Amino acid sequence: MTLRRKLLAEFIGTALLLACVVGSGVMGVNLAQGNDAIALLGNAGATAGILYALIVVFGPISGAHFNPAVTLTIRLRGELRTHEALAYIGVQILAAVVGVVLAHAMFGLPLIQPGTHVRTGHAQWLSEAVAAFGLVLTILLGMRHRSAAVPALVASYIFAAYWFTASTSFANPAVTIARSLTQTFAGIRPGDIFGFVLAQFGGAFVALFVDSRFLAGASGAASTS
Repeated sequence: MTLRRKLLAEFIGTALLLACVVGSGVMGVNLAQGNDAIALLGNAGATAGILYALIVVFGPISGAHFNPAVTLTIRLRGELRTHEALAYIGVQILAAVVGVVLAHAMFGLPLIQPGTHVRTGHAQWLSEAVAAFGLVLTILLGMRHRSAAVPALVASYIFAAYWFTASTSFANPAVTIARSLTQTFAGIRPGDIFGFVLAQFGGAFVALFVDSRFLAGASGAASTS
């Protein structure tokens, strides 16, 4: 598979993911009549659903990363070359912004809206570290043990993480950057991006370390058997 085709898959997948995240947030708020729990339920369900579909259809082409933290993890595992990883990340960020603009256009909203939703503080940062840790570890272990189940595993994890993290689980630097351009339910203040992104990469690196410990343990058990 050529790099161009992989990047096209990452672009389309990431753009559709963000269009769903933001668009379902708008729809949820419109229909929930002030009930934030119902709005979040709709937002989480739509996001999980599209993640499953996108990973199934684009996974065989690009790996369906849609996430710079995932791409960097895969690069550190030696499964991508540096220039490929940088291209993936650049495309993911651009596509995420396009997805937000697309969602705004579909709902007749101003295309670019600097975020106003305050998301900062230790609880939020810890939530993002946990969200990214769990997502990346789910992907890494899923790829090793149940590769066919990865779409369902990721979708299930993200649906749950919307509810058990205080940040509602962005778990993705490209998503975080793009969501700073919306004032809708899914938004975040531009000034809060750095803390989220730092926590997300930190969680991803811890997941990579934990995965390596599992791999080392499995290798040790195999060598003594």
